[in-house]
Parts: sequence; C-alpha cells; structure tokens
Amino acid sequence: MTYCVGVLLDSGLVLASDSRTNAGVDHIGTFRKMTVFERPGDRVLVMLSSGNLSVTQSVVNLLEQWTNESRDNLWNAPSMYQATCLVGEALREVQKRDGPYLMPHNIDTTAGFILGGQIAGQKHQLFNIYAQGNFIEATQDTPFFQNGELKYGKPILDRIITSSTSMAEAAKCVLVSFDSTMRSNISIGLPIDLLCYERDSLKVGMHRRFGVNDPYFDIICRQWDVGLKRLFSELPDPT
Repeated sequence: MTYCVGVLLDSGLVLASDSRTNAGVDHIGTFRKMTVFERPGDRVLVMLSSGNLSVTQSVVNLLEQWTNESRDNLWNAPSMYQATCLVGEALREVQKRDGPYLMPHNIDTTAGFILGGQIAGQKHQLFNIYAQGNFIEATQDTPFFQNGELKYGKPILDRIITSSTSMAEAAKCVLVSFDSTMRSNISIGLPIDLLCYERDSLKVGMHRRFGVNDPYFDIICRQWDVGLKRLFSELPDPT
C-alpha cells in the first residue's frame, strides 16, 4: 500500500510520499516513491507514484529513457499539461506491454501518479494521473490530491488546506495526515519524503526525508495526539 499527497497553494506546492511496500505482513520493503526532475531556472517536476511497484518503476525508467532520445520528453515539454500527457502515455505503454503477462496470474497492475511542478513562463500546477493515463488538475476549489490509502488522512486535509494556506502550515498538515494514516494502516510507514516548492523559484526548496525517531516528526505526532485527547475531554457530555 502507498500514501501520497500533493497540495497546490497560491505560494507553491507541497508533495509527500511514504516509502513502504508490502506483499504480506512478512514481506515488507522500502522504496522511494518520489521522483524529481529539476533544471534550476527552467523547470521543476515532482512525481509521486502509487500502485504496482514494477509498473511505476517501469514508467519512471521509460520517462528517463525518453529524455535521452530525440522525441518529446520531460526536459523539452513546453507546459505542465504536456508533461502530464507524457506521463500518461508512458503509463499506458507499460500497461500495454506488461499487463497481458501479469493479469492471468491475478497480479494487480493498477498504478497512478501525482505530478506537480512548474516550467519557466508557465504557472505552477498539480495533476492526478489515473491508471488509464487520463488525468485531472487541482484547482482552488480542490487544492490537494491523494493516492493510495487516502481515507484516514483526508479529514485533517479537508479541515485545514485551502489554496491560501501557507506552505509551512500545509507541510505540517500533510505530516499530521501521514501520522493519522500510519496509525490506522500498518501498510503505510516511514520514511516519508517531503518536498516544498516555492512558486516561480524554478528550483527545489525544502526536500527532506523523515525516518524513524525523527525529532520533528515525533514532536508533531505526540503533540497532535495529546491535543486531540485534551480537546475531546473538553467536549460537553451528551444529556
């Protein structure tokens, strides 16, 4: 299972992903699910992956392979829209290539991506790419996307995140969302990769990995837990 979050803010983007994969309780691995394409001054593209690991890794490898060929690729795409189309195209190509061999063995080939970033001369944007390669774009009314195990972490995002939320507040909210998800689903786990991109900077801002016993992550998780219990105890009893 996977949990990924991308947030579109007036001030930029916040993206995060966990790194746990599992094929049963006794077969757990750690794989980075965030891929960054950065050319300072020109473009920053951040891709979060969820679903079948072999499919998502093949998509990333295919996109990287295309950057070395004389064809449309992520380094020459003139807009975020066209970069997103390329990710959808790569996903469909991998599904078409591998799907017929995996599905007879009841292997789920479903995969999806969240792609956010900015290309010089364009606005910063965030897209949610579905397993079929089609996609939707985040807006002020819907400023965040989730992939994977989304239900446990969604309530805090719904209550806090708006397009005008500061980047620091959004990053903090996303981490609390991960804490809530990990408490309810053991298939989601540390480390968490978090990246913040400031609008029009055309370079990666804060890019940090939160591992086991990370002091900051431990503090906000503990304070959030204590605060919730205190607030709950202060609610009036039913009569």
